[in-house]
Amino acid sequence: MGILLSETAATAGAGSMIPIILMYVVIFGVFFYFVLYRPQKKEQKKTSAMLSTLEIGDCVLTSSGFYGIIIDITDDTVIVEFGNNKNCRIPMQKSAIAQVEKAEDNAAPADPKANAKK
Repeated sequence: MGILLSETAATAGAGSMIPIILMYVVIFGVFFYFVLYRPQKKEQKKTSAMLSTLEIGDCVLTSSGFYGIIIDITDDTVIVEFGNNKNCRIPMQKSAIAQVEKAEDNAAPADPKANAKK
């Protein structure tokens, strides 16, 4: 009788551990979602938005650390011109672009006081 009583107590203790384990699994799942998955998706959206707004004439920084000017754009590649040498044109994937600096269409005047006098 004592053996049967201790077996039922052991199974009752294991049954009460299941909700606690499930609670920890849910807590860790939520933690990983907010710490790992969500920021990564946010960064991917930011990068894809940056790459979708590329235009010819934009100054870009490649993932290898080179600055250049975009001279041609296709679906998944761009041709970037590096330095002052007009013969240094390299095709590369859009994903190799780390930063984009938009070309200024409206150049600011050198002396703002000159426009104020007019």
